[in-house]
Amino acid sequence: MNLIVQKFGGTSVANVERIRNVAQIITDTYERGNDVIAVVSAQGDTTDDLIKKAAEITSKPSSREMDVLLSTGEQISMSLLAMAIEELGYPVISLSGWQAGFLTEATHGNARIKKINTERLQNELDKKNIVIVAGFQGINRYDDITTLGRGGSDTSAVAIAAALKADKCEIYTDVDGVYTTDPRIVPNAHKLDEITYDEMLELATCGANVLHNRSVEMAKKYSVKLEVRSSINSDVPGTEVKEVCKVEKMLIKGVAMDNDVARISVLEVPNQPGIAFKLFSALAAEKVNVDIILQSVGRNGTKDISFTVSTAHKQQALKVSEEFKEIVGAKEIVFKDNVSKVSIVGAGMLSNPGVAAKMFEALGESNINISMISTSEIKISVLIDQDQAKRAVNVIHDAFAL
Repeated sequence: MNLIVQKFGGTSVANVERIRNVAQIITDTYERGNDVIAVVSAQGDTTDDLIKKAAEITSKPSSREMDVLLSTGEQISMSLLAMAIEELGYPVISLSGWQAGFLTEATHGNARIKKINTERLQNELDKKNIVIVAGFQGINRYDDITTLGRGGSDTSAVAIAAALKADKCEIYTDVDGVYTTDPRIVPNAHKLDEITYDEMLELATCGANVLHNRSVEMAKKYSVKLEVRSSINSDVPGTEVKEVCKVEKMLIKGVAMDNDVARISVLEVPNQPGIAFKLFSALAAEKVNVDIILQSVGRNGTKDISFTVSTAHKQQALKVSEEFKEIVGAKEIVFKDNVSKVSIVGAGMLSNPGVAAKMFEALGESNINISMISTSEIKISVLIDQDQAKRAVNVIHDAFAL
């Protein structure tokens, strides 16, 4: 008997018809002799609606109360899905994050999982129950409800699969796998049969919305067998995420676009040893994640430092940068948020010269200007104006014949 963990996103449980469809997928898996744990997200736009309700009450809700509020979305989904499975005549129980044993950091809004106490989950499986778990949530050491950040249900599912050594973790969404890029932007994008953990992690980090990047990190760390599948066309094979893929001619696996980017430049910073450390350690202390960093060559005793952050962190980053400017005597802060990060990802890039040149050539021929560049062993990212991002994705996709 195998243990299968299945995760269903918000669009998969958006209405009664889709909940019944998901119930059928789960019970079909159960009928094949498997133990099943299903992890669910909040329905459709429920989380956004809850955020709006909070905004009607206060402009500055406490992070603790926001976690209490937002956790209710997944609890609605889990109970409705359990009812649908009961209606089909199968034994089922729904569990909130804390009931399922999720223990997290004390941080609210973007907590990390510390451990999962699997006793309750295992007991329910031993009773032959189908178990439905509310994703995205847990409790901290103070017994307060915490949430794992947007996309956290993916991480919940992978964490359960890792803790219980599940045979497979299936992520069901509104697309039937991982594509070379967003098919809504590039109609001729095609589905990949498989992709490595590293490639999937880079794509997720660079803006591909198929999987939460923390879930991919965890899947790789604990060797969780992962597959992205469609909840609408559940009979269609999806994309397997694994350690090693078969050798292919394709060097580039995909193109990703991220519009959740803000660029901050601190101009004419004193050109002194340790000056960058002062800025980025201050940002780290405020838990601001920095992505691309560009430092100019020193001139006239000064240099410019530019970096990117998510739009959610821009106000914190600007505050820290202004304080840094006053302390070190920099000239000014320049801010821009109508930018996008476009990235290519592929494990074959490292041993094949000319990949960056081809990407830059495609952008240059389309008169798309690059303002910042970041590279890793399997990724090249460029920062460009947001109004040119979709065109950039198309021309890059065509250049590499994806």
